[in-house]
Amino acid sequence: MKKALAIDVGGTKIYSAIIDETGKILSEIEKHATPKTLEEIRLTFKNIIKKYESEVDIVAFSTCGEVNNENTKIVGSTGNIAKEYPTLNFSSLSTKPVFVENDANCAAWAEYKIGASKGTSTSVMVTFGTGVGGGIIINNRLFKGKSGAAGAMHFKMYPDKRRKCTCGGWDCFEIYTSGLGLTKTAIEISKNPNITTYDIFDGVKKQDSQMLEIYNRWHRDIIAGFIGLANLFDPECIVLSGSLAQFVDTESVEQKVNEEIVTAPTKIYKATAGNYSGMIGAALLAFEKGELHG
Repeated sequence: MKKALAIDVGGTKIYSAIIDETGKILSEIEKHATPKTLEEIRLTFKNIIKKYESEVDIVAFSTCGEVNNENTKIVGSTGNIAKEYPTLNFSSLSTKPVFVENDANCAAWAEYKIGASKGTSTSVMVTFGTGVGGGIIINNRLFKGKSGAAGAMHFKMYPDKRRKCTCGGWDCFEIYTSGLGLTKTAIEISKNPNITTYDIFDGVKKQDSQMLEIYNRWHRDIIAGFIGLANLFDPECIVLSGSLAQFVDTESVEQKVNEEIVTAPTKIYKATAGNYSGMIGAALLAFEKGELHG
């Protein structure tokens, strides 16, 4: 059975592990702080790969940033990481084949292969964290779009320029439903510039009326976005992952989405592939694209 060295790259942490064709993690998971400069990032990658290169058939990266359709380089924004990171030549890092894919796409593929959307042919996965990521599976294939950037959750929610998004545009789904977006909503409602998401969810537990108002507004924004996604892609399910997914009332969201969509009813699930779904998805996609099945 073939093995991949999977490396998950985020703005603050880099994880790595050896994974087989079934998605099983075979080694201990190593964790590194993400360096601040491109050269330090490249050196970290080289050191990880050098340690395990002889044991694997391919190196598979799950990374922040949109990735081209050839799975060789980053073509879009990468968030909180060295600004030169998109210029990195991934193929030069190893003598083995190197595969690169966006982290949300990798997580969506892991859910499709071994997680919450297993057994479906069409699904959408949305990752709620500091930002919002997305991955779309259509007819058992990862939907990448013409340049590789499909799935970015920057579709417009309002037409009148209410809130500037981190992407430079206005009123994107992300800037209302991400952790940052939820905090902005909370500040607008509470007039407290120091409020945090922890304050919100703690207040919801205590049935605080203002915190419930903030929480319900966040849910309405999620529902509005999901109605659009369901009408566009007609998915069998929408899968929620990321640190904020645990706080979403999926039963209520599913009911309200299905009351308004014009497509067939969809299901709303929370992700089940685990915290390392990015690495697992990267490995499984690499095997799929590289036809490295044993």
